[in-house]
Amino acid sequence: MKQVITTILVLLLCTVAVQAQQQQYQQVNDIPYRDSSTLPNNQTTNSPNDQEERCKLDVYYPVDQKDAPVVVWFHGGGIEGGSKHIDDQLKNSGLVVVAANYRLLPKAHIDDILDDAAAAVAWTYKNIEKYGGSHRKIFVAGHSAGGYLLDMIGLDKKWLAKYGVDADSLAALVPFSGQCITHYNIRKQQGISPLQATIDQYAPLTYVRPDAPPIVIISGDRELELYGRYEEQAYFWRMLKLVGHKDVTLYEMQGYDHGAMAQPAYYILKQHIKRLATKGIR
Repeated sequence: MKQVITTILVLLLCTVAVQAQQQQYQQVNDIPYRDSSTLPNNQTTNSPNDQEERCKLDVYYPVDQKDAPVVVWFHGGGIEGGSKHIDDQLKNSGLVVVAANYRLLPKAHIDDILDDAAAAVAWTYKNIEKYGGSHRKIFVAGHSAGGYLLDMIGLDKKWLAKYGVDADSLAALVPFSGQCITHYNIRKQQGISPLQATIDQYAPLTYVRPDAPPIVIISGDRELELYGRYEEQAYFWRMLKLVGHKDVTLYEMQGYDHGAMAQPAYYILKQHIKRLATKGIR
């Protein structure tokens, strides 16, 4: 009897392995997600070429799959650098991944950059079914500056509303070590030290509200994080809880600094995608 059970288990494992190998993935790079008609009237970028060079995204998707969960990923880099990429941990996972670039400080104003992030998410809503993704299952995630941008456009509804998208229709916001007060490089432009906190119209904390999408906050080790980033995120979590948000979680990746925390955080992202997909996207 044991031999029969063992044989069945081996066959099942082999079937799963073959199915995983049979799933094919493709990637399309440098898709423009906006044109001059989508620029805000008060657009302040110094170089008109920035839009053409930076406002592009890559799409990685499983072939012949429908209604797949989607991750829109925003890279880090202090809003001054960095470039779109798709981490190996998001590949071969049954996910559609959209990795977007955005314009950067100091050439672009922060309003332009936030508008870019919103435009990239709006593009995803309007086009992702062509790549087998579901517009009802869009998870917005990003590391550091990317986490800051997604918090801003996910909580302050005006950014996505411009493109006819309700921020509350997002499946979840998943910031990896995102700044919750006003970003330090925005403060730097104002002559403010990174250690002098500011909460103004460019701080996600300003827009804390109970009806926001599910939020998964992931931080590095509080003793290793950048500029007290863990404490910012813990306060962000607490304020969301206090206003009555029903689905907000905080994780601390002990032993991982600001840069290294992203690798274990991907596992948490994927687990929450499974959780929310199982219970049903609102």
